[in-house]
Amino acid sequence: MLYFCWNHYRQQNSNRRIAMRAFAPPLFVLLALLLTPVAPPSATAAGGGGSFPVQRVDSDLDRANQAIAAKNYDRAIAYLNAVVARDDRNAEAHNLLGYAERMRGNLAAAFPHYERALALDPKHRGAHEYIGEAYLQGGNLAKAEEHLARLDKLCRFSCAEYRDLKRAVADYRAQHPQ
Repeated sequence: MLYFCWNHYRQQNSNRRIAMRAFAPPLFVLLALLLTPVAPPSATAAGGGGSFPVQRVDSDLDRANQAIAAKNYDRAIAYLNAVVARDDRNAEAHNLLGYAERMRGNLAAAFPHYERALALDPKHRGAHEYIGEAYLQGGNLAKAEEHLARLDKLCRFSCAEYRDLKRAVADYRAQHPQ
């Protein structure tokens, strides 16, 4: 009798296992679909969700940065002029235009762009650094030190722009003793 019960139990469980093998994949897929979180359409269409505004990527600005890295300042200026033509309030584009003009040796064209960048964003650390370096190139140590002082206030615990301009001022003083 015990043998009969055991065989009956094995046979019943065997049939269940076969049935489960056939039924398991569709059940698994259904379970996976039910447990997958789905975002509402408004969350995916908004494009963000952080506390900072999403800034549109400008391919011309990216190309200008690449041209500057390759020291191709003429090409960078062409890309940056296109950026400024579309958005004259882009402080970074004006800053980089000033930088590219300065690297070409055209300080007269560089200063208006640095000044525009700082008018748009008075806390633009890169513009303070670059205009300070431009003033040093033009021999105006006092104006360079003004921007160094502004960077000192903007960078509470030092920053790369402050350190770079401070080093440039120190080098200028070493080369031009009074």
